[in-house]
Order: sequence, then structure tokens, then C-alpha cells
Amino acid sequence: MADTDPAGPVMDRDEVDRALARLGAEHEAIETSLLALQDHAGRRLLEGAGLTGVTAERWTSTEAAITLLWTYFDAYTDVLRTAREIRARRRWSSREDLAELTELLRGEPVTVAGSTAATANAPAPHGGQAGPGVLSERWSLSALVDRMNELYASSLDMVVAADAVWSALPARIDLLSAELRRTSRLAHSVGVRPGEHPAGDDLERITRTLKKLREQVVSDPLAFWRPAEGSSAPGGGKPDTTVYDREARALEDVRREIDAVLAVRQDAEKRIVRLRDVLSRADRTLAEARTARGEVLAKIAATEVPVVSGPPTALQEQLSTAAEYRRHAQWHRLSPLLESLEQKAEDELLRARESLTAVTAPLAVRAELRGRLDAYRAKVTRHGLAEDPLLVERYEKARRMLWSAPCDLRAAEQAVLRYQQAVAELLGAAPGVPGQGTGPDERRGPGA
Repeated sequence: MADTDPAGPVMDRDEVDRALARLGAEHEAIETSLLALQDHAGRRLLEGAGLTGVTAERWTSTEAAITLLWTYFDAYTDVLRTAREIRARRRWSSREDLAELTELLRGEPVTVAGSTAATANAPAPHGGQAGPGVLSERWSLSALVDRMNELYASSLDMVVAADAVWSALPARIDLLSAELRRTSRLAHSVGVRPGEHPAGDDLERITRTLKKLREQVVSDPLAFWRPAEGSSAPGGGKPDTTVYDREARALEDVRREIDAVLAVRQDAEKRIVRLRDVLSRADRTLAEARTARGEVLAKIAATEVPVVSGPPTALQEQLSTAAEYRRHAQWHRLSPLLESLEQKAEDELLRARESLTAVTAPLAVRAELRGRLDAYRAKVTRHGLAEDPLLVERYEKARRMLWSAPCDLRAAEQAVLRYQQAVAELLGAAPGVPGQGTGPDERRGPGA
């Protein structure tokens, strides 16, 4: 063996003892790691699982790698045992023993027969010692340790990744599925069903997606593994929860919508009563506006009075529909209808009030002119000018116009203004300038 020895000079006894100690420690560490890998929960699960996809491919390779690891380890163990036996022959090893030990410890003493078949599915070594058609491999002990470390790292990476996905995702999917079932029962109780409400369709889609996701996670966990960038440690990475997170958010959205429907069920009667009250007030306001319009047309002349519309029959019909939904517990339909009706009812009440204000505006103008005329009359009386012929004439003329029916607002306003001017002249104020002196402020109506 010495003539083919590439190991260099023969080792002395101290070098041999140090090498044997180091190799023994490596042997013990490798054995511990292999036994731990053999007992790993992830590996046992992989052995019994019906795998598909990338996980099936990786597990075929990993199984071959683990088998090859034990083959290498057994060969490594045999060579180490032989070296220890040679060293144990004599306390002081002979030159021949040291040469043989040098060959074992530094040469390529490990031969693995049939390695081409054994490594058919295992990862190729980085060193590339074996190739197509090679029926055996020769290894040095140090190179064999490196190869075993390489195979162990790749095998452990695959086992840890699969185990991490199985530990994280199926349990979370099961919890979400349980929540999904509770939500579906609640949705069904309030009338949220597939084909009748969008939230019911969403629940059906989430159910299908979670079922398919769990099947894929169980059979192909590595499809849901995201390796950590820049990490070479076995198992570096985390489970990919993108699909799970998306469905969890979708379920939360459905749950909020169902909560809204439940809230409708709890206060539907109060909201319907409140809607009836608002629409009733709108009807009464419109009725008052119609009455006021007739009064305005009878009492005020030469004035455009807006037409008052009839009661909102469409809203009353929708309110009846809402009451029907409530009686039949169709909460999913009642919820959006009530929200729409509440806004429309408030708008209708506001429109009725604006209509009443617009219709009664001429009466308000007449009342303002009457008040202004009486205020100036009282001022004239305080100054002792009540019997002035001009003032009496203009006062009576304005009064007749304002207290007659129908009242011509434009002519009445001009009469009031002429009376104001006469009062201002007698009191020494500049005529036609509102607000001067101690008299009341002039206010001009819409017909000025």
C-alpha cells in the first residue's frame, strides 16, 4: 500500500495518537447526529406520508442520502476500528505499523462498493469523486467526514423544513376552519347563504380554499417553505403563510359583515319605528306646506308660490318592504335597505321643511312689513306727531294694503317705505337713509 501512498512522510506515534483521538471524537459526533436524525419527528412523518410534488422529489433524494450516510459511516467505523487495533498491538508501534497507520489515516483507505447505484438519488458530492459508470469510490477519512457532513446538512435541512411547515400550518388551518364553521352556522341563522348574499359566497369559497390548502400542506410541505436569504444553516427559513393569511383576512371581513347583520337584527324594530316617525314628520310638514300655499295664494297677490309635492310614496313602499324583511328574518336584505332608507328619510324631511319655508316666505315678508309699520307708528306717537295729516294718510294707506286680502306685497312695501320717509323728514333725518336717527332700522323685503 506504501507505493501508492499519497499521504507523505510516515507519521510518528504522537501524530497517530492525536489523529486517532480527533477521528474518534468526529466519529462520536457523527454517530450522535445520525441517531438524532433517525429519531427526528419530521423524518418519521416523512416516512409515513403520502408525498407529492417537490417534497416527494426531495424526500426520495434525502432517503438515499440518509442510506448513503449510514453506509459511509459504517465504512468510516471499520477503518477507524482497524486503525485502533493496529495501534493497540504494541505500546511502541513499529515502523511497519506506523506506515500502515499513516496509510489508513492520511491515505484513501475507505472503499464504498456499488456507489453508483447507492448514490443514484442522493445529492452529488461537491468534490465530484463519483461519476457515471464508477462502481466504487475511494475516500480519505477527512474527505469522507466532509462528505458525510454535506449529506447530513442537506438531509437535515429537508427534514427540518418539512417538519416546520407541518408544525405551523395544519394546526392553524384547523383553527381557522373551526372558526369558519362557527361563522358559517351564524351566517346561515341570519340568512347569509351562498347564492343569496355575497358573504355566503365568500364563506363557500374560503371553505374550498382551506380544504385544498390543508391537503397540499400535508402532502407537499416544501411547497410552502421560504428559505432564508443568505442562510446556509439547515432549516434556515420560515413557512410561507401567504394563502392562509389571505383567507384569514377574508374570513374576518365576512365576520364583520355578519356582525353588522346581527346588529340590524337586534335594533331593526327601533330603526323601522324611527323611520316611520321621520317620514310621518315629513308628511305632516308637506301637508302644512300645502295648507300654507293655499293661504298664501288667497292672501298674497302678484307672488310666485312654489308647488308643493305629494308625500314620498316610494319611500313608504320601501319601508313596507323593510317591515316584510324583518317579519321573515331576512336580515341580510334588511341591513342595506335600512341604511339607504335612513338617509333618504332624512333627506325627505329636509326637503319638506325647505318647501314649507319657501311657501310661507310671502307671509313672513308681510309680517315683517306689518311689524315695521307698527314700530314707526309707535315712534311717531312718542314724538307727538301721530296726528300729522301726511303721516296719517300714508299710515292708513300702508295699513289697508297690508291688512287686506289679497295683499300686493310690492305695493305694500312701497307704501311702508313712503311712510318711513315721511317720518324721517319730520324727525329731521336724511330721507331714504336706513338706520339714521333713533328710529328702527329699515329692512327691505324681496319685492324692493
